[in-house]
Amino acid sequence: VCVDTLVAGVHFPADTPPACIGHKALAVNLSDLAAMGAEPAWFFLALTLPSGDRKWLDAFAEGMASLARLSRIALAGGDMSSGPLSVTVTAIGRVDKGTALLRSGACAGDLVVVSGTPGAAAHALQNLQASVVPETSDLAALECPDPRLALGRELRSLATSCIDISDGLMADLGHILEQSGVGADVELGNLPCPASLENIAGPERWPIQLAGGDDYELCFTVPPDAEGRLDAIARGCGVELTVIGIITDDDVLVLRTADGQLYEPARHGYRHFDSPGEDPA
Repeated sequence: VCVDTLVAGVHFPADTPPACIGHKALAVNLSDLAAMGAEPAWFFLALTLPSGDRKWLDAFAEGMASLARLSRIALAGGDMSSGPLSVTVTAIGRVDKGTALLRSGACAGDLVVVSGTPGAAAHALQNLQASVVPETSDLAALECPDPRLALGRELRSLATSCIDISDGLMADLGHILEQSGVGADVELGNLPCPASLENIAGPERWPIQLAGGDDYELCFTVPPDAEGRLDAIARGCGVELTVIGIITDDDVLVLRTADGQLYEPARHGYRHFDSPGEDPA
């Protein structure tokens, strides 16, 4: 048995309910475990609070505990201190040696698959920043993402590579391509679209879906002869799975529109050490 430890930090929009902060702080770490096909085991919480607001803390704890119960992961310890609000979670999972999903196994001819409908969370944040009320489903995607643990387990014996989408579909697929030494040809016409973005033209919608991030869906590759198994896996896990492209034997990510034109995005995704306002492309 091998154990993996992951730590994640997340910024939350102002006025995010404390229950959603508790849920998401754990969910983003569970998403990393899902991307490796791991079974959640324990997590540790380091919590810094500006004040001893019992009502806030109870709601935060219930949001985190509800997801922990559903995911069958136990709080094993941590720390609490006084100061500016900070939430740090370390999640630990188990996976049999040699069966963990990695980013480095994609091969030319493999299909590129994505779960869910990337773009909903980024669209919600975009609306909030513009003082526009987001769609309910978009806000739920932003505040309470659903880590794809069941899907990750199903992919252990099928996927050749896998990653969760936190920095943006294009950036995270790029990590697979870099570590596998391959390229990809992606059909933007096949990109599954959230209902809230269906009436937005492609050139305005694609940057949200490709570079917005905060999706916590899985992007993975499978051999071409495994495509027939995807429908059954999708039904069993209760999540939409869509083939959006194919792995190529070069080291370039190519994006094509429905009419075959090449698309060059202005942004590629979130970069953790960019300065505010810096172009991340």
